Amino acid sequence: MREKSFFKDLFALIPLVFSGLLCIVLVFLLWQKTITYPNFVDTLTNITTVFISISGFLAAIIMVYLASSVLGLKNNRTIVIDGLSKITQKMHNFRSIIEMLLQSKMWLPGLKEYVDEEFAGLNYFEVKEFYKGKSKLAIEFLQESHHYGDTENLYLELKSLLMTKPKEKKLPENIQYPKIYEKEIIEKWLEHKCGSGLLYYFGYKFGIYKETLDIDSVYERHQDKIIALANSIDPETFEDSSFNEVFLSKLGDYMSNDVIPNLYQLQADINTRMPNILNYLYSIFLFLVVFGVLLPLGFLLFNLPVLLLVISFASVVSIIFFIATTFYQFLSKEVNS
Repeated sequence: MREKSFFKDLFALIPLVFSGLLCIVLVFLLWQKTITYPNFVDTLTNITTVFISISGFLAAIIMVYLASSVLGLKNNRTIVIDGLSKITQKMHNFRSIIEMLLQSKMWLPGLKEYVDEEFAGLNYFEVKEFYKGKSKLAIEFLQESHHYGDTENLYLELKSLLMTKPKEKKLPENIQYPKIYEKEIIEKWLEHKCGSGLLYYFGYKFGIYKETLDIDSVYERHQDKIIALANSIDPETFEDSSFNEVFLSKLGDYMSNDVIPNLYQLQADINTRMPNILNYLYSIFLFLVVFGVLLPLGFLLFNLPVLLLVISFASVVSIIFFIATTFYQFLSKEVNS
């Protein structure tokens, strides 16, 4: 793998090396010609205006493209921020539902104390990642004979959805609803499909767990509030829903397969840096302005040494050669990235 990466980097450097060699050769040849043929300086001087016009024209095209691209990125970022705000609010509402479910009396007596006190230093992510061997408590939890019909795993999973950091062990008295969720916690929710436990326990396996998960014991006012929150998350999906096992399984499926993945994607989109192609074009724009416009203008206006004009001509020709040999490769890389 390292050898492949080395040759890939070497291949990318070849056009740069050849462009540099071309620039050096051109400087040497043009400088020799100005020494051998004194009239050649007048020839260079006469075409300098044309040379400046061509360089300026190319730089202007690149500048317009850069400006329009940046404006497009800005508009796209505004759309992403708006989308992120909406999806974050959906996550807030879902977590409010989870908070009410955790505080309800649907759990078997003693389960909360068992998980929150006896295994106070354990969180759901450590249980799911027990194979990494980082938490002895997670292994002990999995080996112990529980008396809560496996619902302790659902309880731990729902607790994880109220956390804002992956290494949190204990929920705060007041649940936090941040403006932006940290990337690390979203990655954990996504990796372990947090929320899908509702689909599993209340959907696929509710016939097994209906004796250990008494959803009728959830306060009626909380049931109404949960339905209202679900409707604010997605009115079409949860239209005419009633508080029952079908509703809870649908909610878990929607959150784990729709909201959390979208939250992760929008977080990634908003943190995306400027595309490499814009950095590439800006570098070319800068070179064209310096060597194709400013140096020749300085030669014409301030009678600078002819060597600077020679360097200017050689540099711009080398830049054009570099663009010709790398632009397609760079576009291909950007498309596949």
